[in-house]
Amino acid sequence: MIMADKYRHELKYICNEMELAVLNARIQTFMKLDKNASKNGVYNIRSLYFDDYYNTCLHENEAGTDPREKFRIRIYNGSTDKISLELKRKEKGKTLKLSCALSLEQCRQLMKGVPLPSSNQYDKTLQKLNLLMKTRLMKPSIIVDYDRVPYVCKEGNVRVTLDRNISSSTYIADFLKPSIRKRPIMRAGQHILEVKFDEFIPDYIANNMELGTLRQTAFSKFYLCRTYKEGWVI
Repeated sequence: MIMADKYRHELKYICNEMELAVLNARIQTFMKLDKNASKNGVYNIRSLYFDDYYNTCLHENEAGTDPREKFRIRIYNGSTDKISLELKRKEKGKTLKLSCALSLEQCRQLMKGVPLPSSNQYDKTLQKLNLLMKTRLMKPSIIVDYDRVPYVCKEGNVRVTLDRNISSSTYIADFLKPSIRKRPIMRAGQHILEVKFDEFIPDYIANNMELGTLRQTAFSKFYLCRTYKEGWVI
């Protein structure tokens, strides 16, 4: 039986240190840390995003184009043990994420902006990126790096993440190094809260997350890092 692709709601909020601390104190009483988090509840995420010759992904994010897609390669805690290629598609207010594993060799070649040899043995996500690299000159554009505290709940398949130290880097060749040169892209004390769920958020989660001061944003970390790189005003 073929399962349909699963679209999820994905809400983003800009918050300050005090708001994040209050939310963290509340959430940990009724949600569990993701099993992949370290002992202190945090892990580092580093993503290498792609864009084409015309910066289509950047401009579509700014314009709120529906649907729109973007590709990224992702690693955790500066380790190459697990390298994933992900495709995120935004459509009708919901988000779909498709992913596949990459070998270290494949990753290094894609980092250089060089398509892989054509093969129908690749996962469909990799085949699509490979085709766009050949036809639309898709290539790496920016590195996004941040620290995440992830909470999960089975009811509603809810995932709440608290993201700090959001930084960008243009040193694409350093992507796989344990540590990279980077610079923060948000004002001091500003962070991002993300809430993801299938169809509903249980009332006890929604009520405890209501602060009355959070600012929802439609812009992704990719967009914030790209606009910072280009010197645009955020």
